[in-house]
Amino acid sequence: MMPRHDASDLAHRLGGYAEAVCRHYLSNGRRQGNYWTVGDARNAPGRSMFVRLKASPKGPPGKWTDAATGEHGDLLDVIRESLGLVDFKDVADEARSFLAMPLSNLPRTTDHSKSLPASVGSPEAARRLVAMSKPIIGTLVETYLRGRGITTLHGTGSLRFHPRCYYRPDDCGPTETCPAMIASVTDLDDRLTGAHRTWLAPDGSGKAAVDTPRRAMGDLLGHAVRFGVPNSVMAAGEGIETTLSLRCALPDMAMAAALSAAHLAAILFPPTLHRLYVIRDNDPAGDGARDSLIERAAEAGIEAIVLSPAMEDFNDDLRCLGLDAMRASISDQLMRGDRFRYLTRAA
Repeated sequence: MMPRHDASDLAHRLGGYAEAVCRHYLSNGRRQGNYWTVGDARNAPGRSMFVRLKASPKGPPGKWTDAATGEHGDLLDVIRESLGLVDFKDVADEARSFLAMPLSNLPRTTDHSKSLPASVGSPEAARRLVAMSKPIIGTLVETYLRGRGITTLHGTGSLRFHPRCYYRPDDCGPTETCPAMIASVTDLDDRLTGAHRTWLAPDGSGKAAVDTPRRAMGDLLGHAVRFGVPNSVMAAGEGIETTLSLRCALPDMAMAAALSAAHLAAILFPPTLHRLYVIRDNDPAGDGARDSLIERAAEAGIEAIVLSPAMEDFNDDLRCLGLDAMRASISDQLMRGDRFRYLTRAA
């Protein structure tokens, strides 16, 4: 194996020609500001991976991070992955061969930048992932949601589609790509703090056949995936599909999906809120979240009312009982004024 100081020296020398290295080995990418963006270190098309092209006070050029997978490394890793090399000696020989090219073909990086790659799982990585995605209409996300009976899709700008989102197995097996529904997690001021990924089957017929098809990243506590702008009344639940299912019956009511029972219990209240409908899941975790949220709401002077499904959750109600039956089941659970304001208008 190459001595550590030799590898570090090679990586440093390659960093001096970071853009030239990227143009040569990551030819499917392009320069965007102070970064080279490409799908991954194997030169796939896309924008998930960011290679720093210019030095900053916190690090040298040539360092890269894949915002979708959390992978990171230097330009020696780029050479290894893009060429499919296994033996590090071959990687070093290729790097030396590249550096031996005429200097006129290797424009150097000389100026400085304060831009840094996003750290794994950070809000910045979440922002980049959302930015790489596109609206859901006409995509596999729409297919997936409609397959679950969710057809009320106006006002779902917080949901996006990524055709090749990286998935790293829990057992550290090989990274793969799958289409994914990307949900923006925002605070009460609509600032993006995180993202939630639901990996999908290639035809959108369901979730991808992976161990953990749902994962979140970024700053989640107190925040949520939001649908509509809350005023004096809103509803909050755990899962995205459960919340969207209730929204099919109450399309004009603002709603928020906190992504888990624990996060539902800690969701922050908009300052204009007077009444909160708690979307309950019929399980012990759902009951615990309901009780904690009701207690917090009462302390804040907010009226909290539980909406309970007939089955395990409201998506089960929507798919198995139908929209009309679901409307009927929640009608008596709504305050009279809200019944006329939201339910009658939706019918």
